[in-house]
Amino acid sequence: MKTISAKALWLILPLLLLTQSCGIYSFSGASIPANMKTVTVQFFENNAPLVVPNLSQQFTEALKERIRNQSRLSVVRENGDGVFEGRITDYSIKSAAVTGNERAEATRLTITVSVKFTNTLNNELSFEQAFSRYREIRGSNIQSQEQQLIREINNDLTEDIFNRAFANW
Repeated sequence: MKTISAKALWLILPLLLLTQSCGIYSFSGASIPANMKTVTVQFFENNAPLVVPNLSQQFTEALKERIRNQSRLSVVRENGDGVFEGRITDYSIKSAAVTGNERAEATRLTITVSVKFTNTLNNELSFEQAFSRYREIRGSNIQSQEQQLIREINNDLTEDIFNRAFANW
């Protein structure tokens, strides 16, 4: 009987330790302070030389969605404990690989976003940084895949921004 109790204790003890944490860590890897409850995501204007309709809206909503899905924070219109603001500074489509007959073998779509995050509860955790991600496709006909590539790049960018703000990566 004692061996069964000891085995049960060794199985239950790690679970108890995991559930008795201080409430700051989450399984997403985020280290959100317990006193941070809200975040404001301001509209990210598209100031890139090549303007794509709806890119600002798509990016802004993707960042809000990332925060909602990976944290306990509420997204509020103004006066959040954390504030994201910035602009899309670059959107470019360039040949990434050129063949001997000067035809594009691969095309690269790059999006760069300048982000300012203000942590109103602890200014030491605030930052201002540019984030850039790209995707490549074979050939030069990017138009047929452009919207899918934008979604994928926005996903990567919002992950980078979320991690920088809340996981200290």
